[in-house]
Amino acid sequence: MAEEKPILSEDKRKVTTHRLQEMKQRGEKIAMLTAYDYSMAGIIDQAGMDVILVGDSASNVMAGNVTTLPITLDQMIYHGKSVMKAVKRAMVVVDMPFGSYQGNPIEAVASAVKIMKETQADAVKLEGGKEVLESVTRILSAGIPIMGHLGLTPQSINKFGTYTVRAQEEDEANRLIDDAHLLQEAGCFALVLEKIPAELAKRVASELEIPVIGIGAGPYVDGQVLVMHDMLGINKNFSPRFLRRYANLFDDITKAVQSYIQDVKTTDFPSPDESY
Repeated sequence: MAEEKPILSEDKRKVTTHRLQEMKQRGEKIAMLTAYDYSMAGIIDQAGMDVILVGDSASNVMAGNVTTLPITLDQMIYHGKSVMKAVKRAMVVVDMPFGSYQGNPIEAVASAVKIMKETQADAVKLEGGKEVLESVTRILSAGIPIMGHLGLTPQSINKFGTYTVRAQEEDEANRLIDDAHLLQEAGCFALVLEKIPAELAKRVASELEIPVIGIGAGPYVDGQVLVMHDMLGINKNFSPRFLRRYANLFDDITKAVQSYIQDVKTTDFPSPDESY
């Protein structure tokens, strides 16, 4: 009987674009999760995460906005710097926020350079295909690695008007496939597919040589990504079909805080042993 390989990698080397490519080639799945601050990034990195995404979802879970649109470049840099101070092994990718790259390739390069210089992250991520290809090409020409993002693109919510599953119709599915190939040919090192049919994601992952990471894109891609607050059960107001909760921290934290309040009110805290 063949010896089972450990699920969690014991390889402590820094995760790079090259190593992600190797993982795809040998069929090892890529684990990716968001983080936005020093403390949580340190825990996630030490746990063995392959990729940490400093997502523009910080707009929602950290700043309380309804969409990802309001978060600024400087705010993303703040979160990126905080995460980078904690991470030793994982690759760190920073989302380029809405308005920092669309429609103006020169501004796109300036935004990407600013992110890389000030956060010292490993790569940036941006949404879109053919419509942002010139920005993608210019950023890559500056030596900055890019992770693409197709399917449901939250920065385009006002265009689509809904967060429903994308690319269910043949025309949109074909455009997505074309865009995926365009991004690979331009030089993107990986691609995120969000909320698309599993069979379509399977086709894209099989056709592309670069790693394809899914969120709501089924099991046949090269890896998975979730928002930390969702999978830890900190955020209870978001329950899409693709989300699996691995903890219920909302209730755990609430109970801990209530216990603290109770102990303060009853003078149980601090005790003599907790006093000087």
